[in-house]
Amino acid sequence: MNFSEFFHVGIRVPDIDRAMVEVGAQMGVTWASVQDRPMTVWMPNEGVVTLPLKVTYSCEGPVHLELLQGPAGSIWDGNDAPGAHHFGVWTDDVKGDTEKALANGWTLEMAAAPPEDGYGRFTYVKSPTGVIVEPVFSAAKERFARWWAGGELA
Repeated sequence: MNFSEFFHVGIRVPDIDRAMVEVGAQMGVTWASVQDRPMTVWMPNEGVVTLPLKVTYSCEGPVHLELLQGPAGSIWDGNDAPGAHHFGVWTDDVKGDTEKALANGWTLEMAAAPPEDGYGRFTYVKSPTGVIVEPVFSAAKERFARWWAGGELA
């Protein structure tokens, strides 16, 4: 993974609407439209699961703030441990970057698809000391830029 491709900090929150007001006012940022939808992901101990997720990003960058509100007990649960959760980096090779991290002793926390299907468009990999990095497929850059500019994420 290339640090120069670092583009967001994922922050777990218990109430996304409240966090948007608090963080937006304090940091002077505005927010992309909140996405409130089920996310289907692969978890090492659970397999493929679908979790409800509310998510938004700050429109301002170059490093964006991502707010995540997920269900209790999930990887995105902001009730038990709110705050900074992961760092996102663009990559042209999610599979390669994920497998390199795993070979270096990191663990796979979540992926957009099962490993046998190449992990999909993103993963969460965790260092032995607890740092979580999310490699995100760089083909999504245009989609995200449109969303940050006030359009739809679709």
